[in-house]
Amino acid sequence: MAPSMHEGSAREQPPAGMSRRRFLSWALGATTVIGAAVSATAGYSLVLEPGWLHVKRISVLLPELPPALDGLTVAHLTDLHWGAYTGLREIRAAVEAANALRPDMIVLTGDYVLGSAAYAEPCAAELAALRAPLGVHAVPGNHDYWTDIAVVSRSLAAAGLPLLRNQARRLAVGASGLWVAGVDDVYEGRDDLDAALAPVPAGEPILLLVHEPDFAVRAGLAPWSILLQLSGHSHGGQVCLPFIGRPMLPWLGQIYPAGLQNVPGTALQVYTNCGVGVIAPPVRLNCRPEVALLTLRASGSGQLNVTTGSRRPGASTDREVRNDGRLGGKKHCPCCAGRATQGWFT
Repeated sequence: MAPSMHEGSAREQPPAGMSRRRFLSWALGATTVIGAAVSATAGYSLVLEPGWLHVKRISVLLPELPPALDGLTVAHLTDLHWGAYTGLREIRAAVEAANALRPDMIVLTGDYVLGSAAYAEPCAAELAALRAPLGVHAVPGNHDYWTDIAVVSRSLAAAGLPLLRNQARRLAVGASGLWVAGVDDVYEGRDDLDAALAPVPAGEPILLLVHEPDFAVRAGLAPWSILLQLSGHSHGGQVCLPFIGRPMLPWLGQIYPAGLQNVPGTALQVYTNCGVGVIAPPVRLNCRPEVALLTLRASGSGQLNVTTGSRRPGASTDREVRNDGRLGGKKHCPCCAGRATQGWFT
């Protein structure tokens, strides 16, 4: 018997829902798009952003700043990490950017090398080109100790950049003065704030240089007129994810990981620079390398100031900290050859 019209039309209708062929085609397309997005993000974070220098300009309101120091500009570079991932091109670009800002003073807050102290000499040779009327002032970082602090220190001194290691020097600025104090590396337990500030008369303003930003917890309790602390160390985490923030931060770089923040319960402010170089893994995502220009201002209420650069989703905000001078404990990681760390790097 011939099939009825009803039976024939039923066989010709496509099955309900998505066919297997269409599903496989959709899945293949989605996988291709996701793969391309992942590859593009990986390429950006490995190749583009680590070399995309960001010049940040920050106005810092300091109510106790003498009027003669109002408008003083400070260029801040840190964590150059000349080594396997960062070299001549990146560091020369940072030096040229700092000089182009024509600051009154330039400061360097440690970690000049990565992996070998042999990199200190070429790094110092590039840094010797820095120029500012009130000089260039530098402190060491933990990686300078982990290679060979004697070699790093000697190379910088030969280039006219002697390290401030628990020392202070007074700068005459018009009718006033500003003390630049440098604390030796906190990570390695070489810090001595009392020794650094011993020559400073009571009430005179101090700009404190220290590699590790979380030292501000202790500096804020010190009985001296420390107006501002400048630090590096954290690299800003190197990765800052939208809605998540900075998933990996080193010990002594977790409370104040990036930008300008107030230290709760004190008059101290701390600025943490995201640095020029990188260490393993050599990626940056939403956390560009930077040269900062800070302008000190005597007027205003001293509230937290936001940098002129845009604040991306997930950026760190000020956090409440224990006001007892403790900075927490170290954790050890086999990825860092037994060095104490919390996160990817230190």
